[in-house]
Formats: sequence, C-alpha cells, structure tokens
Amino acid sequence: MKVLVIYCKNFSYLPAAKSLIDTEEVTEGREFQDCIVAFIQVEDEDESRELSGREKKLVNHLKWTARKNETNTVVLHSFAHLSDSKASSGYTLSLFDLAQKRLQQGGYTAEQTPFGYFLDLKIEAPGFSLARIWASL
Repeated sequence: MKVLVIYCKNFSYLPAAKSLIDTEEVTEGREFQDCIVAFIQVEDEDESRELSGREKKLVNHLKWTARKNETNTVVLHSFAHLSDSKASSGYTLSLFDLAQKRLQQGGYTAEQTPFGYFLDLKIEAPGFSLARIWASL
C-alpha cells in the first residue's frame, strides 16, 4: 500500500466522471477545512494479507500524521497512481470502510471521497515539512 498524505487548509472535490460502473451515482461535492487528505493506493499484494492488519497499519499512520498536523479530520481518497500494482476495488473499498470506522471510533472526523470517480480537486496546502508525508505500508 502506498500513501501520500497532504495537510490541507482547504480541500474540496466535485465528481467529474464515473470510472466504475457499479458505483452509486454521486453528483454533489464536499469541502473540508484543516484536514489531512490521504491519497491511498492499495496494491495487489495487500490482498494476500489479513484485511484487519492492513487497516490497522493504515489507521496508525493516519493518526500519527493527523497528530503531527494538529487536526482531527481525515479524508480518505482512492488514488491509483502511486504504483503499478492495484488491489481489487472490493478489497480497497472494504479497507477504506474499516479505516473510516476505526478513525471515527477513535474520535476523528473521517470521510471518504466518492469511490469509483474521477474528481475535480481543489487543494490549499501550506509548505512545511510535515504537510506532505509519503509512506509505503
């Protein structure tokens, strides 16, 4: 799993084009303030590992990053451009749902961008060292 986390003063999206046929219809966008946005690529090899273990590793990384940036808001975004390897959409969505739930149970505001969509993004991100963190988990 590859993860690029960006701290954003402001992050917003609008659905632009549906990329998965079986995905529910989404037409509304969202906007978030003072958040970390996690651009996540779940890889094929992740599927050979226990889902709960992958979820725990991801959530621990996101909590650490959120603490370093003094925010409790986390946005999960499927971003299949960090690696040549891709997990199935079903596995990826399950991982995202479990991670969101664990974050929320830990007192975080956690949301997901629409899965299976290309999105128009607006990102306002300050330039300091911990505002951008990349990891291979």
